[in-house]
Amino acid sequence: MRVALAQMEVVPGRPDINTQTMLRMIEEAKLSRADLIIFPEMAIPGYLLGDTWEQAAFLRDCEYHGRQVIAAAQGITIIFGNIGIDWHKTGDDGRVRKYNAFFIAQNGTLVKTDNFPYPFRIKTLHPNYREFDDTRHFVSSRKLAQEIGRPVEELLSPVSLTISGARLRIGCLLCEDGWSDDYSVKPITITAGYGDVDLFINISSSPFTLGKNNKRHRVFSKQVRETGIPLIYVNNVGVQNNGKTVYSFDGCSTVYNASGEIVACCDAFTEQLKVLDLRLGKDTAGPPIPVPDDTGIDTLYQALEYGTSRFLQSIGIQKVVIGASGGIDSALAAALFAKVLGPDNVLLVNMPSRFNSPTTKNLAAELAQNLGCRYAVASIQDVVDYTVRQLSEAAITQNGALCEPLTITPFITENIQARDRSARILAGMAAAFGGAFTCNANKSELTVGYSTLYGDQAGFFAALADLWKFQIYALGRYMNESVYGRQVIPAAIFDLVPSAELSPEQAVDEGKGDPIIYPYHDYLFRAFVESWHKVTPEEILDWYRQGILAAKIGCEEGLVERLFPNAAVFIQDLERWWKLYSGMAVAKRIQAPPVLALSRRAFGFDHREAQNGPYFTARYLQLKAMLLKEDQN
Repeated sequence: MRVALAQMEVVPGRPDINTQTMLRMIEEAKLSRADLIIFPEMAIPGYLLGDTWEQAAFLRDCEYHGRQVIAAAQGITIIFGNIGIDWHKTGDDGRVRKYNAFFIAQNGTLVKTDNFPYPFRIKTLHPNYREFDDTRHFVSSRKLAQEIGRPVEELLSPVSLTISGARLRIGCLLCEDGWSDDYSVKPITITAGYGDVDLFINISSSPFTLGKNNKRHRVFSKQVRETGIPLIYVNNVGVQNNGKTVYSFDGCSTVYNASGEIVACCDAFTEQLKVLDLRLGKDTAGPPIPVPDDTGIDTLYQALEYGTSRFLQSIGIQKVVIGASGGIDSALAAALFAKVLGPDNVLLVNMPSRFNSPTTKNLAAELAQNLGCRYAVASIQDVVDYTVRQLSEAAITQNGALCEPLTITPFITENIQARDRSARILAGMAAAFGGAFTCNANKSELTVGYSTLYGDQAGFFAALADLWKFQIYALGRYMNESVYGRQVIPAAIFDLVPSAELSPEQAVDEGKGDPIIYPYHDYLFRAFVESWHKVTPEEILDWYRQGILAAKIGCEEGLVERLFPNAAVFIQDLERWWKLYSGMAVAKRIQAPPVLALSRRAFGFDHREAQNGPYFTARYLQLKAMLLKEDQN
């Protein structure tokens, strides 16, 4: 059997564009004499569409374009994902019934599947975590089985096809149906139990997460080995978003032989029609190939560049303005956007106050020169002085009586500087330049709100906000060594102490900088945010008491002891950052720009949070009291 893996770029909310892509790939597959072409999950509408799913007109349009794909199934069998609609029933929300559906078309019509109420199969397992919200919109086969009074096992029987005169029995899976470890229903096990399945086909729309592809291979290979049934996995590429979080899709469509070995795979982040010959039970696509590793800095950069590039295209941004401070975050942002858009479309702006050192000002200019970007210097000191004076001298009255004037503290002045840079200079320059300005915040800063609302946390897009500081440094070196092949980010930037340079206490030439101790706090914050079972101060304090904290969170062994001479100092630090993380930082994150997701838990819709304020559990308070008492003894 000749199979075409149609790893297409899916444009969310554009069934017209996606259908044209599909029709083009179908014709290419026919020219390659393919018997079967397989498209991803939700190939026609896209997947992450928010409440667009509630538009009846959009649903009808998806059906209309689906009929075009079905009509093209002449001389080739087409498997594709689309929305399946039952206009005579409603879902739990009272709106028209919708299914995340697996369609099979032959001879210009849909294949009617045995023992199933629709001419398509539907998704069984609906993820309702991270970026997924399937139960909000779609009805699963589990719910359908309950409704019609039949065991779900009956709805998971294989589908019989005849391709090139040969009978083929396939198990139909949609994305999460292959990730069943934590579900009571196991679609692969149930379908394999029918005993005559020739092939599993998993059509997916699976967003990129660093290391996820390696895990997918482990999960799918194990399932294939246990069932002895080959599996074809087809994923899409492109970017989709749910408002606050932007996801790239890496594709990495893969064929597994009956032994669970990978015998073919598509390139990551590349639209590709891969045609191969497959004899079921044996492999004619070549010998097993190594599992592509997706945990390295090269993959992280590829996802960062691809996601940024595709997102800019999707919203029509062709020029950006970047605040260039002379630090590593803005330097990485500048190098990234210069690569994506070209240096002529990037304007770097250095905005010094009296607190900015000649060192950082010179490094910002050197960075712009190395990248070939446009560059400007716009001092903020006069305007900051005017604002401080204006606020201090503002006459405040109440019921006709004069009140005490406002006191503008050094801390308030720091925030005035940050807001002046973003809300005034960068926003104004972006408008004049015909583009938008970026948010250069990293994940460590976003975690604890170490940024100014409407200041350095402003911008149209936060490309770096799912990267810890150690990843920022690693990516900066990678861009010099592997992307540009020369030192575009000056070496001195890597050696500079990270600093906002907003006060004398942050003088970089004196070695003064951010209050965040990145080699430790990166890992502490990561435990708060990215652990599947959320880590709180209770677990952190318990691990500290046992002497296993470094091993648990992944920081350097011995670092905790060097930083904190006793439990009291450790607890003070822990509570400071936890209160910020679960307090004011939540309010700031809610108003932050969209974040490009790269990790297993990105801020935004991936990390859903409420403004409830900090909380310490009863056991944490017990551990704290015990450790402080031991300190005194």
